[in-house]
Amino acid sequence: MLADALEHLVRGIVEHPDDVKVRVRTQRHRETLEVRVHPEDLGRVIGRSGRTAKSIRTVMDAVAGGEQVRIDIIDTDKKRR
Repeated sequence: MLADALEHLVRGIVEHPDDVKVRVRTQRHRETLEVRVHPEDLGRVIGRSGRTAKSIRTVMDAVAGGEQVRIDIIDTDKKRR
């Protein structure tokens, strides 16, 4: 449910909504939601000084209802080594 809500939220922000992918990873006592977007949309999702990313995290904390959740915005433009 959280992943679907996050995907819906991010799709409303970006220019390439079909490229939005949210992956759920469970670590220890919390979930990590990894968001991947088109490289051109990365700046939109992060926002100026990280304001948009912070707002997304705030909304998702409210949706999670006390459950610990971490949201990582992955830069898909970087090459893995």
